[in-house]
Amino acid sequence: MAREERGRVRPLRVLGIAGAVLAGVLVIAVAAFVIWANATYAAQPDALGDVEQDDRVVLAERDGAVVLTPASGAGEQGLVFFAGAKVEPEAYAATFRETAAQGRTVVIVQSFLNLPLLETRPLSEFTDLAPEVDAWAVGGHSMGGVQACRVADAEPEAVDALVLFASYCADDALAQRDDLAVLSLSATNDGLATPEKIEASRDDLPKGAVFATIEGGVHAQFGAYGEQSGDGTPTVSNERARDEIAAALDGFFALASNGDGDEGGDGAEGGDREEAVAGARR
Repeated sequence: MAREERGRVRPLRVLGIAGAVLAGVLVIAVAAFVIWANATYAAQPDALGDVEQDDRVVLAERDGAVVLTPASGAGEQGLVFFAGAKVEPEAYAATFRETAAQGRTVVIVQSFLNLPLLETRPLSEFTDLAPEVDAWAVGGHSMGGVQACRVADAEPEAVDALVLFASYCADDALAQRDDLAVLSLSATNDGLATPEKIEASRDDLPKGAVFATIEGGVHAQFGAYGEQSGDGTPTVSNERARDEIAAALDGFFALASNGDGDEGGDGAEGGDREEAVAGARR
């Protein structure tokens, strides 16, 4: 081989080796991400078992979601809920046990790779699982709440209310939505979605948004999946935290069904709404 030809081949060989190395690194990175995403927080067996044995509710897996319905049949209100990052949807069955027993349907989304921000399906794919429901809220825990905000912004005609558990919106796209009823429920001992972060999110939500707190609660108590890295220390039992969550939701849905949050409606003012939700938890 002539010297000139060898000179031309060498750079091509180097490029080929570099490309192979880059491809290998990419494959390893993707594999590592998939492994990380699938290292999930599973539902605690005892909490899930209690839901399965409760004859007031029906728990079923349906087309990419876990659905909780009242045993007496679906009522007029429903909630499509996005789990937190890497949390399995069944981990929220205990959280919504009383909500379903009170007559409301809850559809807990099974997101791709257990990461709600990767969810691309339209809301109708989940609301169609309970066609009897007339009014739908969308909600989520932690990262799932960010996705819920995105859905509420993208599909305003389909969403009547927004429910955030230890979460906040990524921007202020909903700030002027006076027609949207909003509940932001947080915990005072949360080490991840801290009280300071929740307070800073107020301007990203409509002025009538209801802010309520679980005294002594932590991030992981919005589900039933055990402790979570970086979280605070709870000073309230899991059972008490779930009771307060259920009561806050019941009070909020009652307000929403009365048209509170609708622009120009005769509902309560923001402080009165918060008092109504707090009163439901007492």
